[in-house]
Amino acid sequence: MLHTDLTGTVHPSGSGTTRPSVPPQGRAPAHSPAHGPAHARAARDAAAGGPGGRVTVAVYASDPVLHVGIVQQLRQRPEVELVDDADAHEARVSLVAVDSVDDETTALLYRLRHNSATRTGLVVGTFDSGDALQRAIECGVTAVLRRAEADQDRLLRLVLAMANGEGVLPGDLLAKLLDHVGSLQRSALDPHAASLSTLTPREADMLRLVSEGLDTAEIARNTSYSERTVKNVLHEVITRLQLRNRSHAVGYALRNGLI
Repeated sequence: MLHTDLTGTVHPSGSGTTRPSVPPQGRAPAHSPAHGPAHARAARDAAAGGPGGRVTVAVYASDPVLHVGIVQQLRQRPEVELVDDADAHEARVSLVAVDSVDDETTALLYRLRHNSATRTGLVVGTFDSGDALQRAIECGVTAVLRRAEADQDRLLRLVLAMANGEGVLPGDLLAKLLDHVGSLQRSALDPHAASLSTLTPREADMLRLVSEGLDTAEIARNTSYSERTVKNVLHEVITRLQLRNRSHAVGYALRNGLI
């Protein structure tokens, strides 16, 4: 379960945490004059989404140790106001910290995408493929930082850039994304033109297991995915490559050296 405790302690869903006071955006205090220091502070608060001009941030991580680490890094910075679970939907910036972009992460990113109040950043260990990177971008991620590089200064720069409406993507990942998009375009022009990027590692693994005679349930046990995920992945391969069935997909992959 994903948490955003200000103290760095991970609570289960529904646990009580103190709800920070976040002034309504765009609204000046009732008794403030139209001009002057109080009005200026209110304007800064509204612009930044937190008290004192700080950027409100919600942290999501399935790994409690990773969650605590990022919270501890950011809570020391006066530019940032961390919010708890109750107010996470109001955060201006949402940071999702994961090892890789799996189905659970994709589902979370998709939910955050529909929250117009927040911009989503990803602190990730690795991308298994260009497809995983593209999937994250399609789910609304506007900034990416590798876990190995996520020190306090880089995390802060990522948060402030996102709050300013900027996108952040390391140069090598941008190149990887462009290469992947280019390969998809080439495949669209010639669906039967095989390349090593035609299949993701997950797709190739599942087709390899199909070629060994395993059924859906056995593939699910071997890959630690649900049977529904296995069916969806194989269906996506068959549809994308315009093949007839699983056997046709296995034959195609074998002929083109993809498995």
